[in-house]
Order: sequence, then structure tokens, then C-alpha cells
Amino acid sequence: MTQMTRRGVCLVLSAPSGAGKTAISRALLETEPRLRLSVSATTRAPRPGEVDGVHYHFLTQAAFDAAEQAGQLLEWARVLQGTHCYGTPRKPVEDALAAGDDLIFDIDWQGYQQLRAKLPGDVLGVFVLPPDLPTLEARLTGRGSDTATEIARRMRLACDEMAHCAEFDHVVINDDLAVAVDAVRSALHAARSATQRMTGLAGFVAKLGA
Repeated sequence: MTQMTRRGVCLVLSAPSGAGKTAISRALLETEPRLRLSVSATTRAPRPGEVDGVHYHFLTQAAFDAAEQAGQLLEWARVLQGTHCYGTPRKPVEDALAAGDDLIFDIDWQGYQQLRAKLPGDVLGVFVLPPDLPTLEARLTGRGSDTATEIARRMRLACDEMAHCAEFDHVVINDDLAVAVDAVRSALHAARSATQRMTGLAGFVAKLGA
């Protein structure tokens, strides 16, 4: 199939815990060859089996702060009661976009706003909603990994996060995983074919008229 050179897309999937964001991301990464996961930087220590540069870019707090001050992070946040910092290194993202590769980001609405401010025109935001709150709570409970207190905290946080869904380009309700994946895929394909992303359009059309 004839390919036209294009600029890549930053696909941000945001959702409350339990809405199915991770499952959607995995399904897309398995079936979209030009899509890969953005690797974040963090100040926390590697966990067993984690590889630097593959799972995260592991930085000291001093190195993270220096990168942020130098404008080398597209977005960042301090999480877990202020214990650790996470952020998105700028260079790997810009290199991927220039090469026509797409990146998927697992960040919250605040990170999405930061990323969009730094890369206007390159970011596609999709917010994933549960069909209803009882279903969301049932999914969290079904994991069997959280206490009742933690589930209650996540449910409160979910309501705060969902209040920002209208700030995204698309909203997908994950009632059926396959349908939700197809909806996000359609949004990604549409973003890929946007005229402003087609860096090779003029040359391609010129060849057609030669």
C-alpha cells in the first residue's frame, strides 16, 4: 500500500481507575504497528524486573529537577502523597512525532493539559468513562487487590476526574471492551489522516500530476 509521510500523533488515554484504560491501551498496542507506549521518567526506585529505558527512565530527584528546569519534560507531576515525581521526556516524543510514529500516554487530565500546551496540534485526548458508578465499583472490587477504604478513595477520585471529561477531544464509554477499543482506534485513524499531519502531501500530489 502506498504510504504518505506524516507527523505522528500523541494519543492520551485518561480515565478513572477501573474504567478499562489499560485494557484498551494493550489492545491498541497489540494491533497498531505504528503505535507505541510513551516511556515516562520517574524518581522512584526500579521494582524487580523493571528495566531502565523500557519500563521507565529512572532518575534521581536532582536529575529530574534539572530536566524540568531545562524544559526537557513535556509534563510532570508529584504523586503518592508527594513522594515521587513522574514526567514525560520531551526528546523521545518529538523524535517519534517527526518519524511518523504514534505514542500512547497514560496520564491524568492535568498531564493532558500540560502536554497539549507544549505540543499544540499534536495531541489527541480520549477520556474513557465507565457505564455507571456501580459497574466501576464492581470492577475495582473484582480486582481483589484493594481494601474497602482504598476502593472508597478511588471512587471519590473518580468523580473528580470525570468532571474533566469534557476537556478532551473524545469521550468513550467502556461498556463493551471491543466496542470501546474500536471507538478509540477510529479516533486515532482520523487524527492520523488529518490534512495538517500530512507532511508529504504536497510531494505526493505533485507526483500524481506528473
